[in-house]
Amino acid sequence: MITSKLRLASRGLRDAVYGAAVGDALGVPYEFRTRGSFECTGMASGGAHGKPAGTFSDDTSMMLATCDSIRALGAIDVQDMRQRFTDWLHDGAYAVDGNVFDVGGTVATALAEGKGSTGERSNGNGSLMRIAPLVYTTASDDDVRAVSAITHAHRISTESCVCFVKLIRNLIGGNPLVNSLRNSIPADDEFAFLDGVCEQPRDAIRSGGYVLDTLGAAIWCFANTDSYADCVLAAVNLGRDSDTTACVAGALAGAVYGYDAIPSEWLDALRGKDIIEASLF
Repeated sequence: MITSKLRLASRGLRDAVYGAAVGDALGVPYEFRTRGSFECTGMASGGAHGKPAGTFSDDTSMMLATCDSIRALGAIDVQDMRQRFTDWLHDGAYAVDGNVFDVGGTVATALAEGKGSTGERSNGNGSLMRIAPLVYTTASDDDVRAVSAITHAHRISTESCVCFVKLIRNLIGGNPLVNSLRNSIPADDEFAFLDGVCEQPRDAIRSGGYVLDTLGAAIWCFANTDSYADCVLAAVNLGRDSDTTACVAGALAGAVYGYDAIPSEWLDALRGKDIIEASLF
């Protein structure tokens, strides 16, 4: 399905994409680690995946595939996006060194079957982590849902993506966080916790792979810090799904604070910048 042609607002896209990629790369070495067992202060190597410092994961690769599809077609074409995701999974497209790692089971199954899961137990964060580029288009809520549904088609996942896109659009439009959240939170009961998530203590914030955990954690990190660097470090140091939490928080913080707010030493260490630049619209 191809929608009507989109209007693209490339200004700001670079902020969010680099914000996400840097957050992702910061978090990769600490994925699966328990909160309090480590402290991330900058780019590092190693971890469960044994990657060089500055290597981003599947999170950013799938975001770049999303960007590249929109860049090439100027439209939301879910078939084209699915093919680009498949090219990433099987051929290493959009991956640093062509090396694919840390692929979620829901994503792999959806790409093999040609459709996203509608099962309630398939609400991982694998569509939320790649949805930010749609902020910078005229994509409708239904377009956002369709892009999520390529891999994650349950209502909780699709509405989480709609919420995140609306939130960033509100924030970069100049609305304060309280109003932006009010304008973005879905009416569904599962999302009611977001109304008070910013005031929760750190120990109450979950940082696993469940999409609502990631959405809430990213918002909490943004609300309780006042810079890009502090936001993404807070996200990584929550532990567990550290790369995806920091990727989503990084997209949010990058969109608001801008590319120039990302520490230059982190940008210098980031690998795969040529892939990012080639994918931006």
